Amino acid sequence: MKILLGFVLFMMGNHLVWSQGEFKAYEETIPNSELAFEMVPVKGGEVKTVIAGSEVEVEVTSFWMATNELTYDEYTHFMQDETFSQNETMDAITRPSPPYIDFTLGMGKEGGFPANSMSLYGAMMYCKWLYNKTGHFYRPPTEAEWQMACEAGQSTSEDDLAVTADNSNNAYTKVGQKAANKLGIHDMLGNVAEWTIDAYTEDYKAQLAEVGSEDPVLVPVSRKSYVTLKGGHFRSPAAEVSCAMRIKSDKLWNRRDPQIPKSRWWNTDAPFIGFRLVRPNVEMTEEEIEAFYAQYIK
Repeated sequence: MKILLGFVLFMMGNHLVWSQGEFKAYEETIPNSELAFEMVPVKGGEVKTVIAGSEVEVEVTSFWMATNELTYDEYTHFMQDETFSQNETMDAITRPSPPYIDFTLGMGKEGGFPANSMSLYGAMMYCKWLYNKTGHFYRPPTEAEWQMACEAGQSTSEDDLAVTADNSNNAYTKVGQKAANKLGIHDMLGNVAEWTIDAYTEDYKAQLAEVGSEDPVLVPVSRKSYVTLKGGHFRSPAAEVSCAMRIKSDKLWNRRDPQIPKSRWWNTDAPFIGFRLVRPNVEMTEEEIEAFYAQYIK
């Protein structure tokens, strides 16, 4: 992969896909809907940061990040897209199984509330569906990307930026209600915790030595692997919420699911989980993109 320079236009599937080297904020409209979301640029480079208690140096390629956590309005459009089945093979695009309970717990759904309770599988399948619709490669961030964006946007008044246990009344809020950080990104801290695509490890620095420091990602070996979430959420004490905060996914989040087998789409007891989109500023072939999704949708 290489950083894009100039303007590229090529065929992907049955539609034209374009990428351009001009690295600036843009708005993406989801086809066949009135829904749109904003993406802002996060400049890459070599950075020193602390992950899992160890100072590490990583090199991250520039990327765009969504200004808001994904909303229920956006995720519901995916769930209701009847051009895709709910019963296809695992490596196809499928729609989520219907939730058997109201995962919002009455906290809010339509009108800009964050989508919640989905698994990483559900988040990644949404991204693959969105790629099919727009021709743009979207995914959740790596831990290194997420932390770079969080630290680059840090402000001196973090209390104004986060929905936490101290001010949430035990409920998430609509996205974008708190002030944006310096990059124009809302709710990186608090509201709902956000999936990364990295397997959780206590010794990130040791794993980094194995995968390399350039655009590092610790790919989970299976759906049973623990995965890292970032940012804290509306039940996290404000004193604990920071760019460095890490949350380890937990199989107990789905223990009350009565279905056999348990849903691979939803976490019954995790209303505090959501995700945010990123789009790498790199040129990738259709084969590379499909291979990436296949690592997580298997």
